Parts: sequence; C-alpha cells; structure tokens
Amino acid sequence: MSGHVEDILMGEETLFKNIAAFNPDYIPENYLHRESQMEALALCLRPALKGGKPVNSVVMGSPATGKTTAIHKIFEMVEGRSEKLVCAYVNCQLYNTRFNIFSQIYQHIFGHIPPETGVPFSRIYGEIMKKLAQEGKALVVALDDINHLFYSKNANQILYDILRAHEVFPGARTGVFAIISDIEFRYMLDKNVSSVFIPQEIVFDPYTFQEIKDILHDRVRVGFYPSVLSEDLLEEITQATLATGDLRVGIDLLRTSGNFAEADASRTIQKQHLEKAMQDFDSHHIQDTINKLSGDEKNLLRAIIKSDEDTPTAGNLFNLIKEENLKEGRKSPSYASFDRAIKKLEFLRIIDTQFTGKGVRGNTRLIILRFDPKEIETHLQ
Repeated sequence: MSGHVEDILMGEETLFKNIAAFNPDYIPENYLHRESQMEALALCLRPALKGGKPVNSVVMGSPATGKTTAIHKIFEMVEGRSEKLVCAYVNCQLYNTRFNIFSQIYQHIFGHIPPETGVPFSRIYGEIMKKLAQEGKALVVALDDINHLFYSKNANQILYDILRAHEVFPGARTGVFAIISDIEFRYMLDKNVSSVFIPQEIVFDPYTFQEIKDILHDRVRVGFYPSVLSEDLLEEITQATLATGDLRVGIDLLRTSGNFAEADASRTIQKQHLEKAMQDFDSHHIQDTINKLSGDEKNLLRAIIKSDEDTPTAGNLFNLIKEENLKEGRKSPSYASFDRAIKKLEFLRIIDTQFTGKGVRGNTRLIILRFDPKEIETHLQ
C-alpha cells in the first residue's frame, strides 16, 4: 500500500472512499453488461422523441439483474437531451393505488405532490394530460414491480388511464414500461387494456460469473481505497453472488465485510471479515426470503421439515399437505399450484430437486432442503 493511501486511511479512519457506492439505490456511472437492453429501451423511446408514441414494453428478469438501474439511466439520458418526453418512474411496492401513482406522475411534471384530500382524481389526471398537451410532450411511465398492482387489483384501471388518455385528451402520447421481477408471475389484462398494451419484451438474463466480477470490481474501485480488498476475496464474493443469482448479495458483502474490517481497526479486508459478513448475510437473507413467500410456499416448507423422509418425494409431500389441510379445515392447493411452489423454492435456492427413475408412473422427484431444518422452522414461526 502506498504511503499516500496509508495517510488517507490514518487521517480519515475509514476504508471507504465512497460508502454510497454500496447503497441499494446507487446508480453506477459505469453501467456494465447491459448494452443490448439499453439499446432496446432506447428504441422504445425513440418514436416519442420524433412526435410519435412511446413503444410499450415489459422489462423482465429476476431480482438484481439491472432492470431498475437501466430504467433510471435511460430516463436520465433522455430527459437530459430532450424536452419532448416526460419519463416518470413509480415503485409499485410503495405506490399501488390509482391516486398515489398519478400523484407521483404529477410530482414529476409539476415539481410537487398534489393535495392528498379535497382534490378529485379526475382533476389531477386532467391537469397532467392538459400540461403534456400544452407543451407537446409525450409521457412514458415505468411501473416497477407492476405485479403489486395486480395484487391490489388496480393494474387494469391504471394501465387504462395511461394508455387510453388520447380518447379523452386528443393528441396525448403515452406509454408504459412494466417491470417484472417475479419471473413466475403471470398476468391477465382486460380486453380494453390488452388491445392497447401490446408490449415489446426486454429480458434481463442473470449475470455470468465474469459479469458479476466486473461489476463488483467497479464498485470496489469506486467505494474503497486502493488495496483494501484482495483479488482472492473478490473472487470468493463473486462466487457467493453467483450462487444466489442476486447481485445485491455481492454488494452487501463488500459493504459489510468493510464494516467488520473497520471495527477491527484493520486497513484491509481479511478472510475472517468476509466469513463474518457471509454468516451475517445468510441469517438475514433466509429470514427475508421466507417472509416474502406465499402461504402455499410456506406450507410446502413446513411439510418438508415435518416429513419422516430425509429426502421426501414430491408426491409424498403433496399428500402430507392435503392431510394437514384436511385436519385444519383448509382448502388444499391443486397439484399445479403445488408444483409452482416447488419451482419457486428451487428458484430461490431454498431447495434442490433431483429426479430418479423409481416412480410408479415414471420419474420420482426428490426434494432436498438446502438449509438446517431447525433454522427454517425458526424463520417460519
């Protein structure tokens, strides 16, 4: 380590050059390995910059594959270069009602939130569309985690309001980028919405090992002082990130291991700091993942734990769940729903599955829990 960096660390008492680089909402200056997706998004916006309508799009991919960052980057790029298009981003986990979503669009256009009481929705909606018409601007709304609008049963109405605005306000040019992180999610639209929402699909595939390493290396460069993290530990963090399929895991491990190193007054991140960060992450990650599971998915986990078999078969688990539901007076899921729950837990890497040729009707599917049953049971309570 150079004397200059040593002086910096001594004076600042920190390993972090820019700790914000490890925040969940950080937008990196170098956005790596998503060139084709950015080009596809740009092509969807291009017609609106030439007086036409934006092309609707469904942006699909598992969590932490760069979807939200791509939207923010392309919106920032467009609004920095043109006044012909308004780009509004809405997080549907936070805002999932008609009024709240259009309040966010209103804030983006007018610079402030409309009053929460005393103002009818029609007035807010009208002011948005009139303002766009007066200034000759198109509007594209990115609805992040749009599946939450379907859960709240507001999706059809909100999409209708945005995409059929031209019927009430002639000349209105509007489009939607629907962002979906739950790859198992399936949606169905009303006919009057599906006739105008015919989206282009833009897929964000999981990052490869080298892509993850490149991205984490860039965060290390921006977030830490030089020589704080070794190449070997970066490789280990990359491998752990690849195993989960979630880039946020690697970024969180960088931040947490850095914090543990600082707590030890160490000038570099050591193996023990990373191991401690991984232990800390595993516990929180499992709890967070289980909390987000549906009732059927949690019942499947309970059945796996309760089973007398070390590696129960899917058929035996299905029968066990039916028996438990009968005792409790609950309706049992269909086998199709049960199968979806298995695939979801496998995708989340809570379980593994293995096919054998020992079944009466063909292959038997074995279900293998990847974690300590007692730990899973604790998180289910």
